[in-house]
This record gives sequence, C-alpha cells and structure tokens, in this order.
Amino acid sequence: MQGIILAAGMGARLKDLTAKNTKCMIKVNGVTLIERMLRQIDAREFNRVVIVTGYEGNKLRDYISTLNISTPIVYVHNEIYDQTNNIYSLALAQDYLVEDDTILFESDLIFEDSVLDSLLDDPRDTLALVDKYESWMDGTVIKIDENDHIRVFIPGTRFRYAEADQYYKTVNLYKFSQHFSKTHYLPFLNAYTQALGQNEYYEQVLRVITLLDDPVIEAKRLSGQKWYEIDDLQDLDIASSIFHPDVETRRQLFESRFGGYWRYPKLLDYCYLVNPYFPPERMKDEMRASFDRLLSDYPSGMRVNSLLAAKNFGLTPETVVVGNGAAELIKALMEELPAPFGVIRPTFEEYPNRRDDEPVVFTADNADFSYNADDLISFYSDQPIKSLIVINPDNPSGNFIDKEGALKLADWTVKRDITFVLDESFIDFADGDDNSLLHEDLLEQYPHMIVIKSISKSFGVAGLRLGILASGDTELVDRMKKSVAIWNINSFAEFYLQIAEKYKKSYAIAIDKIRQVRAEFEQHLSEIPFLRVIPSQANFVTCEVLSPHTASELTSKLLEKDLLIKDLSSKDGFNGQNYIRLAVRSTEDNERLLSVLRALS
Repeated sequence: MQGIILAAGMGARLKDLTAKNTKCMIKVNGVTLIERMLRQIDAREFNRVVIVTGYEGNKLRDYISTLNISTPIVYVHNEIYDQTNNIYSLALAQDYLVEDDTILFESDLIFEDSVLDSLLDDPRDTLALVDKYESWMDGTVIKIDENDHIRVFIPGTRFRYAEADQYYKTVNLYKFSQHFSKTHYLPFLNAYTQALGQNEYYEQVLRVITLLDDPVIEAKRLSGQKWYEIDDLQDLDIASSIFHPDVETRRQLFESRFGGYWRYPKLLDYCYLVNPYFPPERMKDEMRASFDRLLSDYPSGMRVNSLLAAKNFGLTPETVVVGNGAAELIKALMEELPAPFGVIRPTFEEYPNRRDDEPVVFTADNADFSYNADDLISFYSDQPIKSLIVINPDNPSGNFIDKEGALKLADWTVKRDITFVLDESFIDFADGDDNSLLHEDLLEQYPHMIVIKSISKSFGVAGLRLGILASGDTELVDRMKKSVAIWNINSFAEFYLQIAEKYKKSYAIAIDKIRQVRAEFEQHLSEIPFLRVIPSQANFVTCEVLSPHTASELTSKLLEKDLLIKDLSSKDGFNGQNYIRLAVRSTEDNERLLSVLRALS
C-alpha cells in the first residue's frame, strides 16, 4: 500500500498563514498538518508516499526532510499549480497510481487514527470514505444505497438542501486498488482532462465512473470518527478545539465558545438551557414560509416590538421592553440599579459581572443550596442594600420560591425602599400553575419591582435572542428603551413575537412534557452511584459528584463522548466542591447521556 498526498494548493483563504507556506504547513495545536499525516502513515508501514507539490514546493520538501519519516517519500511537482486544480496534480502522479494499491489524501485534512484505519481494515479494495452530511461540511456529496453502492456524485453547484438528509460527504480520503487505477480511473482521468481541461477536481472523474454498470468503487461510511477539512481561519479554530491533545485544554476551548455548537454536529450540549419541546413543527414551518421576506426586510423599531411583547404577556406597551436576549437587558439594567445590591450565591453571575462594585451576598449554605423568602428577608434585614436580585427558579441550583414567597419578598422590599429584580427566565418549568409575578396588576401594585424573562430559554428559540423586562416604573422602562438600539432585535425574532400567541396551547403541552421528562431524568440520575441529585424546578438538574469521580474529571470524560456538561466547581458559591449541571433535553438525548454515565459506574 502506498499513499499519494495532493499538496499543491495555495490555501489563499487562510490569508497570512499561507502567505509564505503551503497549506499543509499550517499548525493545529503546534503540529503541522503534513507532519501529523505523515506520522500517521509512518505508523502503518506504507511502502512509500508520493507527495504532489506546487505552491512553495521547495519549502515543503525542505520542511519534510527535517521530520525523520521512515517511509520512503518521492515528490512530483506541479509547475502550473496556480492555473490548474487537483485533477491535474493527480494526473501528474498517474505513473505511481498503477504501481501499487493507493490511499489518496488531500493535505488539508486532519483526522484521528481510526479514520485511516477504517479504510485500511476494510477488505474491499476500492472505497470512497464518506460521512453523514452535516451543516458545516462543504463540497462534493454523494447519495448511496443500503449496500454502500454510490448512486450519484453531487457537486456543490447541484446541492439541494431539501435532500440534505440523503447526502453523505466525501471525506477526501480514498482507497484505490491498483487494478481500479489501471482499468477505470486513469483511462477516464486522461479522457476527462483532454475533453474538459486541467482546472477541474479529480472527484469529477469518479462521478463519471459511477455512471457505469459496474463502477467498482463503493462507499465506506464513518461511524462517529473525527475529521475536519481546513479551508479557512474558522476551520482552523474549530479543528484546534476538536483535536487538542490535552483533554482539559480541549474542554476549555469548547466552553470558551459559549455556543455555536452546530459546528460540532455530533456534540450534545448539556450546558445551555433551552426548551427541547418548543416551538412545534407547525410554528417552524410558518417561520420558514416567511424566510425570504424576513431575511431582506428591516425589523420594526422598539415601539412596535413593545406592542408585540405586551400582547404576548398580557401587559401594556409602556411597562415592557424587548431585548436582544435577556443579556442585553441585564447589562442595561445593571447600569441603572442603585447600590449596594444583593445577590444569592451560587446563582447566575451575569448580573454581578455587569458591575464593578461588590454585591452583598447571601450564601445558600446547605447541601442543596436551598433557601426561601424568609431566609432572604432575615439575612438582608441587617444589610443596607438598595437593590435585591433574585433568580427564580435559581440557576444553577434549581431552587424555587413559590408565588406566595415571591409576593412576600415584593411586600418586604417595597417597605424597605429596595428595588426588587425578579428574574423569571425558568419560572414556566416550575410545577403548578401561574407561579409568575409577570402580571399587569402586580407590576402596578409593586412599581419598585422589575421582572426579567428570557424567551430564549423558556420557548426554545435561543438563536433568535429574545428577552423582556417589565416594570410598573414606566420612567425606568422608557430609559431602558432609549439605552438599547432602535433595531435591537432582528426580523425573525419580531416575527416570532408576532405569531407566538397562536401557539399557547402547544407551549402548555411542551411545558407539561418537560416537567415529566425532568422527573424521569432526576430519577435515572439518582440511580447513578456517584451522583447526588439536587431537586430542581427548572429545565436543568444540578448534581454533586461523589467518589471516585470529580466534577472536572467527569466533564472531561463526557466530552470525549461528545457530551458537553457544565462543571460548577469553580463557580462562586460552590467553593471548589464537585458539582455539575445538566440541561434537561429530550428523552432520547438524555438516554445517551445516562448510558455513558452508567458505563462509568
């Protein structure tokens, strides 16, 4: 078996990184792509490696000579790399193709060892390595049948998103038998280049071959192995997180992204807290039907969006402001909030993080981090605070103060002339009906009270970035409206607010479902011997991690299985103790997590 590596390209999309180096000399976590690939080949005792060079070819050869690779290396140079594509580079190596069975590599790939082994270990002699199409993939895709026969190669220009669930992406790793190269590939390669020129892709030849009655080449499906193709700086950034050799650093790289995990399609995100059962398909279909118009039209200004929010939550427009997520409103509010201000810990740190002054902290000093309204009143009665921030249910403990307790806090704070901030982002998940203080009569009764709600979390539309702030203090609300941009939410978010009221029954069903799934999830988690479950009234569950595991170790082990969970050990209020937080996802997703946890028992 020999390897042929196509490494003639310029890699212009990598900008300065390839200004003086060929593409395969860029580094991922300190190791160049070409060194990584050659060492993987070296470990598998190939007969030789043929490298087709082009741009900065001499520099590449000089670099490889320093790597101490045992496998014999021969070079073929593409003099007109800037006028041709990889079909010409492969044609230059055709004499080598017919001398041995070949693994064909593109040099901009990074992959774990099992990817290459899957080709080498398969007894079939001519294969195209493929993976199920995901949104981050680009380039040629194929359709295959149940027997791994390739039905058709589909170039990017003929890609149909409506058929995406039928597609497999070519990984740009191929196994060609010597016989296939002689009888199929090279005859068609030469005919194709003569007819259509040299500025084409070698996969176009495979596309023609699959039209034969007996095309010989079949698909080899990957089954979860990791690989990535690096074309630009974003690809490089993502590959660095996927393939970092240190588990702890890899975890930090993932966590520092704070979202955007659709770029990691196999990853299940148990950190971010959204409703998995809403919106319903019909609502998404309604939004899809208006996609073109929403994409091209400006959204309305603040006045109209306040009307929409007021309609959805039974408020008057003067009492509510819409935000680009609750985070935008929190930032604006914390610039207004009088000091000193009180917070509970452990809690959602976005509020104190938006201030330079230190808060007055109530610590929930018990194993479950639980507290009630009387605990807060007792503690803060001796503290000269001017504002009090309560997350209800709290994040990450899931602690819940019922409506009676919340009203007691509202009464106490008004008597003490304390501004009362009540974050109800998770209130809908709590058991029972009508736990919220987000009512027009209560806002009027308690004008010192400010209620914040993240629509993203409760309604499962985190990508839209929606939140509201409501208060009977209309002067405060008016200042908040002036402090954010006039077009602070996009047209998709506005349209969601426009149609949301029609789906209230679907939302109620979704909330009942997530409460049921949460109870089942808590029960199953309690059966894991190294977890102690803290009862929750939100759409997440916090657990203490017991011996023999630690929270940090468990988080890293789960990331190895493409499960991202929240390690709370370093969070304020936990004092280094071993706690994790797990979002409540669908039953199917939860079972995947539970099966991994059970295997660690």
